[in-house]
Amino acid sequence: MLSARSLFQEIVDNDDSFQLFCSIAASGESQGGWENARIAALVPDAMRDLAPKITRHGADEDKHGRIFQALLRKRGLRPVPVPPETDYTMLLERRGIGLAHDKLRRDRPLTEEDIVVYLAHSRVTEQRAADQMVMLVRYFGDHPEVGKAVRMISNDEDNHLAYCHEELLRLARAGHGRTIHRILRESALAEISVYRDVSLAVMDHMGRLLGWPAPKAAALAAGIRAMYAYERFSGWHRMIRLTPPERADALGGAPVPAPGFA
Repeated sequence: MLSARSLFQEIVDNDDSFQLFCSIAASGESQGGWENARIAALVPDAMRDLAPKITRHGADEDKHGRIFQALLRKRGLRPVPVPPETDYTMLLERRGIGLAHDKLRRDRPLTEEDIVVYLAHSRVTEQRAADQMVMLVRYFGDHPEVGKAVRMISNDEDNHLAYCHEELLRLARAGHGRTIHRILRESALAEISVYRDVSLAVMDHMGRLLGWPAPKAAALAAGIRAMYAYERFSGWHRMIRLTPPERADALGGAPVPAPGFA
């Protein structure tokens, strides 16, 4: 029977699929680390109080990239090139979601609206990341090879999501509410489409590496499309809600190290 647990177990047990999975994850996290570092460097003067939290956000994502690379090294594997059709970050940027890399490469300060865009985009993508990690912790939190990594990353993703809620609520009270709502809606609708396309592409690559029979590949693709249909109909609304987080000032301290993952 197909299930998230059996599917991920199959990917972890095979060196080739595990290599691709970790390579895609490491690349995305490293990209996020770079983006946050640039945003922190370009924060407008009126919002400099956010710079340490943005820096912490980026440091956590850099750490996640190193964790996935360490998982590869422990198995004697090297990262492989990420197929463009599986590059979630790049595909979101092509849709105009988040801050363009061209803007981040310049040395001009960002605007307050740019920071709202960054936080709203992050609120949507961090929801996806947090949900995925909760699932992985449920099924693999005690796994001898990946359990420690998924628990550590899941805790960080929960912190990132709490931070986005807290800062967007603060900015809404400061008069940015309409802009926040518009950007959250645009980001969520684009994200669910990109996530569907990336999921289909990743499963296609995994299927070829693992030799899945056509009926199994078709069933997984149908499941991905069904999830997209649900999210497009109503599920996206949960990705734009803002609620006071249980974890206050979640990124207010120093980055948490990752012992055992050099």
